[in-house]
Amino acid sequence: MASSYGASPYLLHVIDAQWIATSGSVAFPEYGSNILERLEKYAEKGLIKLAETIGEIDVVTSLRVGSPHVQIVQHARDEDIDLVVVATHGRSGLKHALIGSVAEKIVQMAPCPVLTVKHPEHEFVMP
Repeated sequence: MASSYGASPYLLHVIDAQWIATSGSVAFPEYGSNILERLEKYAEKGLIKLAETIGEIDVVTSLRVGSPHVQIVQHARDEDIDLVVVATHGRSGLKHALIGSVAEKIVQMAPCPVLTVKHPEHEFVMP
């Protein structure tokens, strides 16, 4: 889609600061106080690897730390993004069964259109 319009896609990864504060040290006790630094390095490597799979299009990668929906919306504003594409997984209960709570907040708050994409593992399947 981006190449059709001469646009550069932005790949953004947000490290959830609340998760680090509440669960990070429990999930990865061996990292101790370096957990954020290690997560940032891991995320940066993942962004670069993903950008390489896109091909000949120039891709801009970015990493932020904070509340995912807040950081995604702010990134869209800061970079004057024309379209946000976000995956959904609906893992936060019945109320958000079709669209995840983060995706829902992005749709409500974004300064531009938002395209939500459902993960294939959550497709409806006929018995």
